[in-house]
Amino acid sequence: MNRYFRSAARRLAFGLGAATAAYGAYVGTTWYRYGNPKAPAPDERDPLLDRFMPAYEIVERHHVRIAAPAAVTLDVARELDLYASPTVRTIVRAREIILGATSEDRQHPRGLLANMESLGWGMLAEVPGQEVVVGAVTRPWEANVIFRAVPPEQFATFNEPGFVKIAWTIRADPLGGSLSIFRTETRAIATDAHARSKFRRYWAFLSPGIVVIRWALLGPVKKEAERRARAVGLEGHHV
Repeated sequence: MNRYFRSAARRLAFGLGAATAAYGAYVGTTWYRYGNPKAPAPDERDPLLDRFMPAYEIVERHHVRIAAPAAVTLDVARELDLYASPTVRTIVRAREIILGATSEDRQHPRGLLANMESLGWGMLAEVPGQEVVVGAVTRPWEANVIFRAVPPEQFATFNEPGFVKIAWTIRADPLGGSLSIFRTETRAIATDAHARSKFRRYWAFLSPGIVVIRWALLGPVKKEAERRARAVGLEGHHV
């Protein structure tokens, strides 16, 4: 029995050590790459998002192929309840603990866009059935983070010191027949050197949770969009 516990303790210690080393490598790599975002592939280019943030210091792009029309896919994404995901709730709570934030008690509106707007994000642009762009300025390193909407016509030129400007999209690209690709892209840029220093440190250490939340969008959108498509006989197929 003692040998069993010693062996289990060694495996646990090894696992924790490997996880710590992997996280340390991630932090170092993310810090080093800050300010050198990956260029989009040809099918990832987004002229609508470029209107509001043509230059950026970090970017996250994720996508999933879906057997449903683009309009159905985007409707599902708009209506998604992120807080229904235990993973998202855990990440939000972990951030509160790490930064010492006050735990939120408020009710979150149902629907992704309704919830974003309730948090202070503003709608920048919309192409019905294809894409929605939202944006805000904030100081993400603060414990109780506040998002502030900026009018669409002022967003691209906003440069008030001490902030990070963030633009985020949900987008559905048709593939022909009843197929689509759901995409989400997040861009951010600091408005001055002081904010950049703070945001770079924040992003290096806490971006894994943000990336996981973006990934958490994909599965539920795919599942529900394909369910709706099947319900009305619009299963994806090539033509």
